[in-house]
Amino acid sequence: MKVQLFIPCFVDQLYPQTAFNMVKVLEKACCNVEYNTNQTCCGQPAFNAGFWNEAKTVASKFIKDFDGTDYIVAPSASCVGFVRNYYVGLFENSSQHNTVKDLSKRIFEFTEFLTDILKIENFSAELNAKATYHDSCAGLRECKIKEGPRKLLQKVKGLELVEMSETETCCGFGGTFSVKFDAISNAMADQKIHHALETGASHIISTDLSCLMHLDGIISKKMLPLKTMHIADVLASGWE
Repeated sequence: MKVQLFIPCFVDQLYPQTAFNMVKVLEKACCNVEYNTNQTCCGQPAFNAGFWNEAKTVASKFIKDFDGTDYIVAPSASCVGFVRNYYVGLFENSSQHNTVKDLSKRIFEFTEFLTDILKIENFSAELNAKATYHDSCAGLRECKIKEGPRKLLQKVKGLELVEMSETETCCGFGGTFSVKFDAISNAMADQKIHHALETGASHIISTDLSCLMHLDGIISKKMLPLKTMHIADVLASGWE
């Protein structure tokens, strides 16, 4: 199966190893993985800041970069959710409307592609740790992802998965929200971390590095006994 990779800006700049691990897992699933080096942003930051015309310009480039019939897979429910749910509105009553509707059916967050399209849950991964899973707002609400990541993690050898309290509550990141309302954002992160620590877990795992980056900032500052891991890094653990 041919797959086009979409690597979000912050993953490309800050967490490239997660992107490489996603490729590793997809290739193990016998996918032919391709990466268009012309790709840039999906337009979400501009859209969320209210610059819809600028977002549409960036989105038009995204549509061009991912033209075709291949599946598009990304390690971010946030970006996938934006393309899937908001492009249609941006390009309503335009010549690209039908193209965008088709695009929304071809783009998938990494874990939902594994479980819903490839229908593979066991990658022979191994991670000796106790972990809790964080439902990102985008994953849960924009992409309707809930059970898939948990099924994948339950198949990881040596990994004990425990649920934290209020797992569906926001971690407080929210993009520019964490900058404009930093006190509220940090308080929400503290609450999320507190619930994770209550489980006795050593790791917080999620589909979204934006959430994990936010949480890890608080964890590192307070020197707490927690590590954050993207689920692609987990699934790529323990095998060559």
